[in-house]
Amino acid sequence: MKKRKNNRISTRKGRRRANREYKDQLFCKVFESDEDLLDLYNALNGTDYKNVEDLEVNSLEDVIFLGMRNDKSFLINGTMNLYEHNSTLCPNLPLRGLLYFSRLYESYVETQKIRIYGRTLIQLPTPQFIVFYNGTAKAEDRMTLQLSDAYIQKDMEPALECRAVLLNINYGHNQKLMEKCRRLEEYSILVSNVRKYLAEGKTLDRAVEEAVDECIESNILRDILVKNRAEVIGMILTSFDQEEYEQTIRDESYQEGAENLLRMQIRKKLEKGKAVEMIAEELEMPVERIRQEMEKMKGEENSKAEK
Repeated sequence: MKKRKNNRISTRKGRRRANREYKDQLFCKVFESDEDLLDLYNALNGTDYKNVEDLEVNSLEDVIFLGMRNDKSFLINGTMNLYEHNSTLCPNLPLRGLLYFSRLYESYVETQKIRIYGRTLIQLPTPQFIVFYNGTAKAEDRMTLQLSDAYIQKDMEPALECRAVLLNINYGHNQKLMEKCRRLEEYSILVSNVRKYLAEGKTLDRAVEEAVDECIESNILRDILVKNRAEVIGMILTSFDQEEYEQTIRDESYQEGAENLLRMQIRKKLEKGKAVEMIAEELEMPVERIRQEMEKMKGEENSKAEK
């Protein structure tokens, strides 16, 4: 029987700062069981694995030096999967993924007692990096972010690449995926309900209480919410408060990250020969906004060329 590996190393000290990470923790809770994690993997890959022992969890939690937390990482069918939940559009996800994967592979080599200096080619599990996004900034259903976009020398073949596939899991997005994974859809609905009640002007406490009650009545995550109601509510209330939420929306670094990602999307679509009007339609933004970003991009490129 395969044993699950769950490398948990935590060096966090003191009180954790309240922020939008509440959804990260809740996401972990929703996919806490191997059965649900396997179901999510099957939905993403079009597979039909049924034996949970095919899945070997190898999550690492001590990633504070990266400023990120890992939600789930696991091995299955010759692949090493890193599933991260994120509520911000961060263009540096590929770099974070690279650093995280380096630790996963280091652990893999150590636990498998692999001799990396031998003459035989070592067989390694293929990395897959999926980011589940449900922040408030607009995003396409699916985006691929590449580490090479961050490299300074664009005309050189990079020795390293890392790709992060970002999936928008806000309610109403990626509906085919949601149909294949009911747990993911229910999680999306719960978060959507919290936001709905906040938008109505309710306090966070009341918004969370009513969102949880509504989900239980509608048989949405009912097993988790009934059994762990206090834990789930506490999970949200202790790490997400109204003031922090409003500050996050206004935060300059958050806005800068969203703008950088928008320009990256525009640049990739321009490289594919798409017209400004089509880009605006696909990104659900005014044509004038796209033109403004293109002008900023052109100005930045000219400034770099002058240097």
